[in-house]
Amino acid sequence: MASLDHVSLAILLGSLLVLAGILSSLVALRFGAPLLLVFLIVGMLAGEGGPGGLKFDDVGTAYTVGSIALALILFDGGLRTRFVTIRSVLAPAVMLATVGVVLTTFLLAPVAKYVLDLGWIQALLIGAVVASTDAAAVFLLINAGGLRLRPRVRATLEVESGTNDPFAVFLALLLVEILAVGGQSWSHAAVTLFRDTVLGCAIGYGGGRVITLVLNKVGLAQGLHAPFVAVSALVVFAFANAVHSSGFLAVYLAGLVVGNRQTRAHNSVVVFLDAVTWLAQIVMFVLLGLLVWPQRLESSLIGAVVVALMLMLVARPAAVFLCLWPFNYQWREKLFISWVGLRGAVAIFLASIPLLVGLPSAYLYFDVAFVVVLMSLLVQGWTVALSARKLDMSFARSDPLPRRVELDLPGQMAREIVGYPVPANSPFLKRGLIPNWARPTLVIRKEEILTPAEAEPVREGDYVYLLAPPEKAQALDRFFVNMPPPREPDPELLGDFFVAGTAPLGALAEIYGLQVAADHAEVALADYFTESLGRATKAGDIVGLGPIALLAHKVEGGKVTTVGLRLAEPEAATTLPGRVKALWKRIQKWIG
Repeated sequence: MASLDHVSLAILLGSLLVLAGILSSLVALRFGAPLLLVFLIVGMLAGEGGPGGLKFDDVGTAYTVGSIALALILFDGGLRTRFVTIRSVLAPAVMLATVGVVLTTFLLAPVAKYVLDLGWIQALLIGAVVASTDAAAVFLLINAGGLRLRPRVRATLEVESGTNDPFAVFLALLLVEILAVGGQSWSHAAVTLFRDTVLGCAIGYGGGRVITLVLNKVGLAQGLHAPFVAVSALVVFAFANAVHSSGFLAVYLAGLVVGNRQTRAHNSVVVFLDAVTWLAQIVMFVLLGLLVWPQRLESSLIGAVVVALMLMLVARPAAVFLCLWPFNYQWREKLFISWVGLRGAVAIFLASIPLLVGLPSAYLYFDVAFVVVLMSLLVQGWTVALSARKLDMSFARSDPLPRRVELDLPGQMAREIVGYPVPANSPFLKRGLIPNWARPTLVIRKEEILTPAEAEPVREGDYVYLLAPPEKAQALDRFFVNMPPPREPDPELLGDFFVAGTAPLGALAEIYGLQVAADHAEVALADYFTESLGRATKAGDIVGLGPIALLAHKVEGGKVTTVGLRLAEPEAATTLPGRVKALWKRIQKWIG
């Protein structure tokens, strides 16, 4: 009975720790603190070296939980990535994920050797452990900050974070093997890396296709689609590792394949993985925090801080600028990518490998990795939003996104039902704007279900449900945002559709259904004005973009900061009602 009580007590304490992490995240969000840092601190406070006094030294359990968590996080990252997004950044991102990891490792090694009094192989292992960026840390902080990054920058960070973990794992395992069993041929290591990469890609692609096939062909019970996908991702990861290939690369590619094909229950899978990856990160960081012993950090603290500063200020920027030098990236983009190379769970996860195999001074790697992650989350994590705005890499969400409901339709995958509440100042309510690929199907008003014809006109407080392609559902958000009315309405200006000058032409095209040349998709509106005019932009300047015109609404320092959409050729009608009516007809054509 005592053993049963012990199990119950362990479950109770573990559940309370996870709950503490979840509830503390509310405080962290309010004050802008990096959430992963909060979970680490919760684990530290509960651990043997903190006031909680809970003894936990099971590195094997932490490694297993970390493997599962990272596999799910990488699969979720691949699931949300679109091929069309990564195609243009694949080469630079892969360069960062491979050559960048090696450069970072070799730049950190001399510093680690000197300040920590290590041998060269040990110093290289320190560099390899902290060389890779953490996708979960980067995008959790970006999303919590309410930022929308420039598409190319976000895609570069996304692909790099998703693909550099396998290479860092391989490099760390290679160095651990050298330290544990002696020297190894570098040519053999290169052959092993090539084999692991090719086999990992094959398993990931094949696993993704199998998951998609089963998901669409097998009639699973309602509610089992999402658990099936999550568990299948772990099967792909574990199988790839079992045959000595890269499990992390395989699971990321499997997510990429599944996410870019039409599947049943796509929305429920995404929502489920949202919750699972959140829980996985909380459990992983709390466990890693429990392994930390603050008193043990004293002997290596100064050296670890020096390594962290070298990584943030020298090694990472140098690797980014060298790797992106052949590609057409602006210096601001390189600087931002350098600064947002946050370290997270992967570094501490890799640092636990020397503990598992029993290397001499194994806790040194873990302690250094912990300090590096802590400083990265504190210094870089707290300044992600600020650096994005200062370097003009993003524009803040000036309006809260509407509450969107997505429902799958059994029997087909080309359309789903997308629902929104209708706020008072939404473009849909005020002007009846909606893309032609979205078809209203029903309206709920005061708990009564109406057809669109019966509900005409739609009122504030109604709930509108539309049929739309799943891949375009998010683009509907813009039409149901509760936007404040413009101070000076202009019947020819689409006042509801002011756009930041930092927004790229491609994003505008995606939202409003415009045609933009492929080589102009990443060009910011402000740069497009300068390019089209051949001079500094002035307020009131107009440039054409397909069937519409862009109006420089606000200008600072010769660059437009706010752009309005208006008719390229105003209607000839002289009366206001006639002009308004004609304008709305033209708008409907543009949106379609």
